[in-house]
Amino acid sequence: VFGKDINLILVLSNLSSDRKSVRVDMSASTILYTRRAVAEILKAATSVELGPKQGKHIRVKIPYTHYGKYLTTDKRIQVTALCEVMRTHGLKLLVEKTIILEDTNIIIKLPRRVVVNKAVTLEISYANPLPEPVSRCVLLVTLMNQQVKINLARLAPRERSKIYFEFTPRRAGPLQLQVDFSCNKFSHVKGFVTIAVARA
Repeated sequence: VFGKDINLILVLSNLSSDRKSVRVDMSASTILYTRRAVAEILKAATSVELGPKQGKHIRVKIPYTHYGKYLTTDKRIQVTALCEVMRTHGLKLLVEKTIILEDTNIIIKLPRRVVVNKAVTLEISYANPLPEPVSRCVLLVTLMNQQVKINLARLAPRERSKIYFEFTPRRAGPLQLQVDFSCNKFSHVKGFVTIAVARA
């Protein structure tokens, strides 16, 4: 989840009946959706001894403080592990994983029934998932082809807050509401719901 430390486990297994020494070079970078690297956030190397038919786990931790300021709006991190089996004429294995961090910031609560030409109030809840305060918070609400910009108070670390948004639907049928939350530390955290508007 965005704003928290990332914990990974690399599993190595020796399927042979011989003892193996493996060197593991690990790296991680923030990337764009095109897979182009933005910034390297982790580089580590370790060696592992594997007995016959033995498996071992290598734990990797990427703290938020290492990746936070380098993350793009795509919220993607590419992790690679190059595993080289020693004394085997350069036998190598490359393991790659792309992590897409999830947002859990925006929660939109609707009343049980929404009726055309009758005012309705929504609850929009938003949060700061980071271990540090954020400021210049802005909520952009898009509904019925109109945008409303709402300036919000700063949020303390891990703080959640909410606002109430009132509107009157002018026609029956599905209506899409989109919310976009930005601040000085991150931008474009989105949430959306489809509202079923009933006839009066």
